[in-house]
Amino acid sequence: MRSDEYERLDGLTLAEMQRRGEVAAVELMECALQLAEARNPPLNALCYLRGDEAIDRARVAVPRGRFGALPFLLKDSGLASTFLPSSIGSRLFAGMTSTIDATLQTRFMADGLLPFGRTTVPEFCMAPTTEAVQNGGPTRNPWDRARSSGGSSGGAAVAVATGIVPIAHGSDGGGSIRIPAACCGVYGLKPSRGLVPYGPQRGEGWGGLAVDGVLTRTVRDTAAALDGIAGMELGQPYAAPARPDSYLARLDLPFDRPLRIAAWTEAWDGIAIDSECLAAVDRAEKVLVSLGHELTWQAPPPIKYPAFVGAIIDVMCASVAMTVNGFLLNKSAPDLRELLEPAILDAYYRGTRLGAEAYALAIARFHGIARQMAQYMQDCDVILTPTLTQLPVPLGTLSMASDFESFRRQAGRYTAFLAIINASGQPAANVPLHWTSHGLPVGVQLIGQFGAEDTVLRLSAQIERAAPWIQRYTVLLD
Repeated sequence: MRSDEYERLDGLTLAEMQRRGEVAAVELMECALQLAEARNPPLNALCYLRGDEAIDRARVAVPRGRFGALPFLLKDSGLASTFLPSSIGSRLFAGMTSTIDATLQTRFMADGLLPFGRTTVPEFCMAPTTEAVQNGGPTRNPWDRARSSGGSSGGAAVAVATGIVPIAHGSDGGGSIRIPAACCGVYGLKPSRGLVPYGPQRGEGWGGLAVDGVLTRTVRDTAAALDGIAGMELGQPYAAPARPDSYLARLDLPFDRPLRIAAWTEAWDGIAIDSECLAAVDRAEKVLVSLGHELTWQAPPPIKYPAFVGAIIDVMCASVAMTVNGFLLNKSAPDLRELLEPAILDAYYRGTRLGAEAYALAIARFHGIARQMAQYMQDCDVILTPTLTQLPVPLGTLSMASDFESFRRQAGRYTAFLAIINASGQPAANVPLHWTSHGLPVGVQLIGQFGAEDTVLRLSAQIERAAPWIQRYTVLLD
């Protein structure tokens, strides 16, 4: 198989070709590595590539699961892998290794996904843009290299948009799958809290905000990947509602009635929304109404947004302090000013001073939002919003050179519709439905009721059939 054939096909198509004997796993890995070598240097989306090992692994791979033996990339989020080091985007953690595989990594491989490297992230995955010093420069948006790829799964979104892999691992603690999916024009689903395993070493991240998933170019690849990774593991602290036997098998099922969809075009705290982001919602409305669904324009619930952003700041700071101090335990203390970016260094010092009452109050605010959102959604099946309040920002706009609170409050205005869904635990997806006249992707977000991934995926698939976006990638691939 040639790389120009490989890059245009989704994961399930490549898996089916393997099953029919039309292509071997090693050919697919060679294509992925060729594309990585050609496309990564100007975009800076990949790290810890293990090409020779990946070729050896692909030569002996026996196709299994839904994806056979498909090239795949893990996010540099610290997800434990015995053969891929990690840095979490930080000089402090550069080259960190693990003696075990995370449960999620095991499930990825059992489903036929073969990791050959990692994708770049901002330091500690705490930014909506990927510009870590550890990466030697920013990860650039493939549609406009002067703009951000989004974050924290920025490298993953770039790798998928440019065809290096059809599917890549991502994680989302405040929009980190949906932000880069919107910036790079790919599909990205944040699953419900408790649906995807987080262990075996950890029970939660960021007070229950963080979840793992994938970024893809087709809805069906996301549905198939979720079939492979969803499900409780022993001892996990959260549980999502019961899942269907197969999200993929249900993807084309019609709904038994029109869905009730609430559309939001106003954000809290007077946050401005770019006209192109509103245009994307208008386009989504037209598509959804043409599909027979019932859409109404509604106001969001009355969340105290500045206080919520403050709660996120406190929990993130506590996480930084815990992570850094845990890593440095029984080690000689380095000069953290040389190893942490200014905002993260400030978060560390804030975290070491944070009181128990402040942390407990932050968690209570998250839980309160979950109650508000559950009550709000008694009257609707899905919420439609802009994914971001602005177009992908120019590189350097959201800088880790400031103090952590200023940085995160600025980020909170860019991502106003996202982190509340991490607090509520609901599933939400970026749908790449709109592009500007200058060729920039603009996403819309579909939010489902807790545990209703099936609804979000089926509605996404309906939109994909009615207004397909797959042809957009030819601009990047040619």
